[in-house]
Amino acid sequence: MAEGVKPRVKVPKKASAGETITIKTLISHQMESGQRKDDDGNVIPRSIINRFVVDFNGENVIDVQMEPAISTNPFFEFEATVPETGDFKFTWYDDDGSVYEETQTVTVG
Repeated sequence: MAEGVKPRVKVPKKASAGETITIKTLISHQMESGQRKDDDGNVIPRSIINRFVVDFNGENVIDVQMEPAISTNPFFEFEATVPETGDFKFTWYDDDGSVYEETQTVTVG
């Protein structure tokens, strides 16, 4: 597990049925590309978040494959339509096999 990895998610707590909301996510991660060398000339192994998935009540909203050129601390902002009260589940997959998850509830009222 990479050190200092911390997912952050910003989702409105309330929405109207059918409303489009803006969701922002960020995960603190070094995102080592595997192309740099250390002071001794050895290649620093690749260590990136390689996939990001968001589901709403079990239905896929977004599924992103990430490559080594992505920046440190990847940030995503996207819109989603909320038809009913439910949970957004955010999942990040690390090259080292670690999985980071966060869940946020949106109440429709």
